Order: sequence, then structure tokens, then C-alpha cells
Amino acid sequence: MSLVIGTRGSALALAQARIATALLGEPVEVRVIRTAGDVTDRPLSELADGIFVSAIEQALLRSEIDVAVHSLKDVPTAEHDELVIAAIPEREDPRDVLVTRDRGGLPSLPAGAVVGTSSPRRAAFIRALAPGVRTRDIRGNVETRLRKVRDGEYDATLLALAGLRRLGIAVADVEILSLEQCPPAAGQGALAIQCRRADAAMRERLARIDHTPTRLAVTAERALLRELGASCTIPLGVCGRVDGAEIVLDAALAEPAGVVRASVRGRDPLEIAKQAAAELGVAIRA
Repeated sequence: MSLVIGTRGSALALAQARIATALLGEPVEVRVIRTAGDVTDRPLSELADGIFVSAIEQALLRSEIDVAVHSLKDVPTAEHDELVIAAIPEREDPRDVLVTRDRGGLPSLPAGAVVGTSSPRRAAFIRALAPGVRTRDIRGNVETRLRKVRDGEYDATLLALAGLRRLGIAVADVEILSLEQCPPAAGQGALAIQCRRADAAMRERLARIDHTPTRLAVTAERALLRELGASCTIPLGVCGRVDGAEIVLDAALAEPAGVVRASVRGRDPLEIAKQAAAELGVAIRA
């Protein structure tokens, strides 16, 4: 009997489901589930947390699917008690890409350019990189956003390198922003493969494709986001990595006065997240 995987219907979501399928190496049926985020044109900043995952999680809770595949950055840090992220495969490159009309990257961004992004994080860091640019909300899948740039609705847009690679869209080195220029969202580039917490057999099957270094890194990233309020409106960039026996967590918070940075290392992802929050000068929640 085939494993039933639930996912969104975008080309990127389906590509991610194929990645999970290949890793699992067993018969799979992919079931497309439409989420609330797929049926609204409202700015993402106005939408509820988990807008792209809630409908899929509900299908999982109703046992309509066996497994859900999400972009980890879309999954709220306050996870559902009855569900578990049983596998986080090895992460794709977490950096962002600046796509201009002539595909020349940051050097080709004209003065006063209009950059399309729905992310407060991306908006804050591109304004810090290129003072004078204007940012404007943009919606739609990857292909739609690229078309809006080609058609002149925007001078540029910011997209995740991981998504472009998964869709087979070529990216030049000059278009890729460094982790220092535009630090990524917590969990960017990683997939979350979720199942019911009570399904011990499924958890064991999925554990085979879990990548421990990626899990440690993104656990620290998500813990920092949670420490700072767990909101996608926070202009926070963060990237974790495993270095020997330790986790290194680099974070940056874009504030009106400038970018505040923190870099910490340690063995406990939750503890280094607290240290990073303290370095960023933000009160840790009790």
C-alpha cells in the first residue's frame, strides 16, 4: 500500500514532495491540498501564522494523508501537540537571490529601484544593502514573481536559492546574496516531513532520512525566532551550522538604526538561541 504524502500544489511544493519521495525510496501517492495561503492575495504580513501548513496538518490529523511535506520556514515554531516533524533531510543552500530584470544581481540594481518582497526580513536587509531602493509587497509563486520582474512591474525580487534550484532555474553567482548581506529566515532551505506523533511506525520510517546536522542547526534557528516572539514580521536573519562538536549560530536583526549582529556557539541549540537573543539586546520571554 502506497504512502500518502500531502503537499501544496505549487510547482515548488511538488518538487519538494518528489525530493521526499526519492529519499524514502518506496511507493508514494502525492495528494495536493489547497491551503488558505493559496487562495488569498492579501499581504503575507496580514495573514495568520501557519497559513501555508494548517490545512495540510488538518488532513494529517484526520488520517487523510500519512505524511506532510512542508518548507520548514512555513511551519510555526509552536508545533501541534499531536504532530511531529519526524524528518528534516539535509538542507539545500539557505541563501537568498536578488533577481533583477537583466539578471545582473546587486550591481545591476538601479537607484530608486522597486524590489518586490513580502518578507519584512528581506525588505529590511535589501534597504540596508542598497539605500534608496523601495520595497513593495509581491504575491504569487516563483514563476509569477519572476514574470512580474520581466514585465516591468518590479525592478527586482528576492527569492530563496533553494527554491530556484529545486525548480531547475539557473542562477548566476552574482545574483546570490551572501549570508552576511541577507541572512536567511529560520529554517530556510530545509524541508519538514511531518507525521502523527502517535504513529510510532511512521516515525521510525521517516527517521531514516533525518539529517542530524541540519536538525541541530535549524532547531537553534527556530528557537531564536521563538525567543524573539515567533513572528514572521520580525526582520530577523539567522543561520546555524554544525562545526565539529558545536553548533554555530549567526544572527542579525535589522533595526532602524542599523543591523545588530550576534554570533554564538555551543552544544545545546536551545541554550545558544537564548544567548543569541541576549546579544541582540532583546528581552527573553520568561
